[in-house]
Amino acid sequence: MPEITIPASDGSGSFAAYLAMPKTVPTGAVVMIQEIFGVNHAMRALSDWVADMGFIAICPDLFWRQSPGIQLTDGSKEEWDQAFALMNGFDQAKGVEDLKATLAAVRVMPGCNGKAGTMGFCLGGRLAFMMATDSDADCNISYYGVGIEGLVAGADRISNPLLMHIAELDRFVPAEARSAIQQGLAGKAEAAVHVYPGVDHAFARMGGHSWDGRAATIANGRTAELLARTLG
Repeated sequence: MPEITIPASDGSGSFAAYLAMPKTVPTGAVVMIQEIFGVNHAMRALSDWVADMGFIAICPDLFWRQSPGIQLTDGSKEEWDQAFALMNGFDQAKGVEDLKATLAAVRVMPGCNGKAGTMGFCLGGRLAFMMATDSDADCNISYYGVGIEGLVAGADRISNPLLMHIAELDRFVPAEARSAIQQGLAGKAEAAVHVYPGVDHAFARMGGHSWDGRAATIANGRTAELLARTLG
């Protein structure tokens, strides 16, 4: 697997990041933000997809302080239990620091045009929202992010495009949470919130238990349009 190493900004060590390069450079970059399963096959496949669209994709290992190189699936209770334990032990503020370090590193990487955004899924979708409020990423894309209703008070700090994909039947984002997100971002020109009817959490994870081809295609089309518009 192609990887690079990025030093942590707090001086505590360094972490690996999966790197997928497009055929043509210079181009913009996308920092891919993992689910609770680590930088697994699904995240590497998504990174490869972003590279196929013509962007540099880089996916940092955010669980490196707990268990470097973790790669889990949603295929067994044991893996789910391990994934939730990692999520519960995860320092989100440090994770945002690592994402900012990744953003800075990829912007000066050979082949990058200096523009970079983020795209996160589940836990990563929450972190993408946090990057929208607390970083200078050129765009941020959140797929079925969790716990965002508790973050919308910071919406005034959003200055670059934010795209949110929310599943109507997501048990981790119930109707009241979805409503709070929509109300919190109402009138915010930089933010676009899309709710996909009849689908569950992780509807865009190809091969996953909730995969929905129609919703994923629509969401991914919106994602591609935003990346092309903001990253070149």
